Amino acid sequence: MRDALKIAIIGGGSSYTPEIVEGFILRYAQLPVRELWFVDVEEGKHKLEIVGNLAKRMIEKSGLPIEVHLTLDRRKAIENADFVSTQIRVGLLEARKWDEHIPNKYGVIGQETTGPGGMMKALRTIPVLLDICKDIEELSPNAWLLNFTNPAGMVTEAIHKYSKVKSIGLCNAPIGLHKWLMNKYDAAPEQIYTEFVGLNHLHWVTRAEIRGEDKLAELLDRKEEYSGKNVPASEWDADFLRSLQSLPSYYLKYFYMTDIMLEEQLASLKENGTRAEVVKRVEDELFELYQDPDLQEKPKQLEKRGGAYYSEAAVNLMDSIYNDKRDIQTLNVMNDNIIDFLPKDACIEVNCVITAGGPIPMGLTKVPEHVKGLIHAVKTYERLTIEAAVTGSRDLVLQALVHHPLVPSVAVAKTLMEEMLEKNKAYLPAFFK
Repeated sequence: MRDALKIAIIGGGSSYTPEIVEGFILRYAQLPVRELWFVDVEEGKHKLEIVGNLAKRMIEKSGLPIEVHLTLDRRKAIENADFVSTQIRVGLLEARKWDEHIPNKYGVIGQETTGPGGMMKALRTIPVLLDICKDIEELSPNAWLLNFTNPAGMVTEAIHKYSKVKSIGLCNAPIGLHKWLMNKYDAAPEQIYTEFVGLNHLHWVTRAEIRGEDKLAELLDRKEEYSGKNVPASEWDADFLRSLQSLPSYYLKYFYMTDIMLEEQLASLKENGTRAEVVKRVEDELFELYQDPDLQEKPKQLEKRGGAYYSEAAVNLMDSIYNDKRDIQTLNVMNDNIIDFLPKDACIEVNCVITAGGPIPMGLTKVPEHVKGLIHAVKTYERLTIEAAVTGSRDLVLQALVHHPLVPSVAVAKTLMEEMLEKNKAYLPAFFK
């Protein structure tokens, strides 16, 4: 790899962009970025200019020789890039609003990556990402694609299945948990070891060691919560947690505490609107701040968004690949034989050793018997959804919905399918031939 890197950020007008810029500034000694290209679509041009100008001020203040380019020409940004990072939202927050609202209408969890809402996001997103991959194959075949675009597991699996691009899926939940543990135990990152088992937004932590000491039982016993901004902090049942023998992702509340989570969603909908509408207000406030010509750093308010540490995870991964660091990170990669009851080409979320040749998934020491059924059921839904996104098959959409654990019946699945596909018509031409 070169000693003057070109990095393309697709979805550069995102409110998260200042965080990744801060990451590149802090890591410049290890990761010599020379060109930083931010690309967006016409509808995102206004945001791209605002956040892009903030990025330029941040780089100027740092005094580093990083060139910042803002463009709507994706191919120009991708050409000869060493790393491409995707942080896009097809249909913007307006589409997310309906992903959350329509399921709620029928007494079903409405969430942007879990259940019917996550399915719609996948159907809109996978064709667009595969199109981006065609450009990468042609213009920068050796580049690494780091995909943050949700649902990250499904998107990454689709890329591996339908393109030749070297792709890795990332999520902020693992790094977020580490930050929480560092704070709780006053520990340095290298003093923490956690083992993740499962899929993106459907994982269990089966080992949690601080300075070599097993703290899992203590964490389960105290019922202390690590949660994301985008998932309500309802408390777990103490007996259930203890008997689970692993620390569940906060997204698992949608499966294990469906009634309570649905109740909270409906109450929140009444009071504040959907999560998408809440995020829209946070974003408007952020972009107001970003426009200040005197602002030259990432504002504190950015942490109100659900994706804290996303960009740190991305910069960590680039640094580790570039420098062949052989450290351990939790990523979305192909299964091969790591989880033996899933297909080899299924995308899973596990610990990996990061080398210059990419991540090498580590074998698991524990897969609790009682979580296997849920992993298998959700993976079945994911694989049906990926095929539906590529083929435009309504039959596959129906089967995926019916087999999702959060959808109660065929009748509800059919109603959701018709209404949600219609609402997404502009983004799903394959389903309306």
